[in-house]
Amino acid sequence: QVQLVESGGGSVQAGDSLRFSCAASGLTFSSHIMGWFRQAPGKERDIVAAIGRSVGNTYYADSVKDRFTISRDNAKNTVYLQMNSLKPEETAVYYCAAERGAWTLNKIATPGEYDYWGQGTQVTVSS
Repeated sequence: QVQLVESGGGSVQAGDSLRFSCAASGLTFSSHIMGWFRQAPGKERDIVAAIGRSVGNTYYADSVKDRFTISRDNAKNTVYLQMNSLKPEETAVYYCAAERGAWTLNKIATPGEYDYWGQGTQVTVSS
């Protein structure tokens, strides 16, 4: 049984930082592309960042480039998202996800391409 368990959400002020962790079990972690998505109330689920199986493959949504950093530790079956300079409009539920496909930019940004999802963690950014 595959499980992705996110941690690190909470309520912060604009400009603050948060670090998410997502611990995976029940799958061959190193064989999966890992992504972070977010979904605000009444909006679609959007890609935030993704990281490939190999070192060096990362993708960021334009809105988070230079502020967010995705990383992974295959020895710990964990993917991380460091978020700096948070903005109120980034209030959302954040999800980690895993997929087994190829590193193709249009696919890694598409929620439907992911095979497994965490339960989500809420982030509230106050102005």
